[in-house]
Amino acid sequence: MKIIIINGPNLNLLGKREPGIYGNKSFEEYFAELKNIYKSIQLEYFQSNSEGSIIDKLHETGYSYQGIVMNAGGYTHSSIAIADAVAAIETPLVEVHISNVYNREAYRHHSYISKYAKGVIVGFGLHGYRLAIESFLM
Repeated sequence: MKIIIINGPNLNLLGKREPGIYGNKSFEEYFAELKNIYKSIQLEYFQSNSEGSIIDKLHETGYSYQGIVMNAGGYTHSSIAIADAVAAIETPLVEVHISNVYNREAYRHHSYISKYAKGVIVGFGLHGYRLAIESFLM
C-alpha cells in the first residue's frame, strides 16, 4: 500500500511556528515516528509552499497511490485550483488540519477541498495524520 502525505504552505515551519497552536515537533520528526509505526506501508511525504507544486503532486500520485493525506494549509480556504485537482483524481484523499479550524478565524471555516475528500479530520494535532492513515486501513 502506498500513501502520501502532502502538506501545504508554512507547514515546513512546524515546531517553530506558533507552537501554542501547532506544537513543538517538526513534521520530519513526526513523519519518522509514522514510518516506524507503519512499516508495512510505503509512506511518503511531500511539502510545498507553492500551489502549482501541490497540484503537480496530486496529479502524479492521484491515480497510482491507495491514499493521500493532505493538509493544504491556507490553500484549503482559497484554492479552487487545488480543489479541482482533488476532484479530478481517483485516489481517495483525507483532509487534515492540526488545529480546530472552527475555533479560529471565520475565513478558516470554509474548505474548498472537503467536498471531494473521503473525510476531514480537524483539531487533533499531529495525531490527525495517524487517524487519516488508519482510515485507509479499515
